[in-house]
Amino acid sequence: MSLRPLNDRVIVKRLEEEKKTAGGIIIPDAAAEKPLKAEVIAVGPGKRSDDGKVHAPDVKKGDTVLIGKYSGTEVRIDGQDLVVLREDDILAVVA
Repeated sequence: MSLRPLNDRVIVKRLEEEKKTAGGIIIPDAAAEKPLKAEVIAVGPGKRSDDGKVHAPDVKKGDTVLIGKYSGTEVRIDGQDLVVLREDDILAVVA
C-alpha cells in the first residue's frame, strides 16, 4: 500500500533498540521502552503559511530522526507499525 502524508505530516517507522545492555543484561520485551530513533518512510509537501506559500519540510525520505516517546499517532499498515506525526514533533535528524 502506498501512503502519501498531507501538509507537514511525516510517516516514520521506529527502529529496533538493543535488547542487551552494555553490561550484557538482556532486557525483556515487557520492560523495553519505545525506541526514540525512527526512519522516515514518507514526507508530505510541507506546511502552508497564512499567505498561501508552501514551506518545504526539512526532512526527507530515508532520514534517521529522533522522535518523542508519545508523539504522533501509531498505525498498523500491511503488518508494519508506523507513526504519523507533524514535522514539528521531530526532535532532530541523526547525521
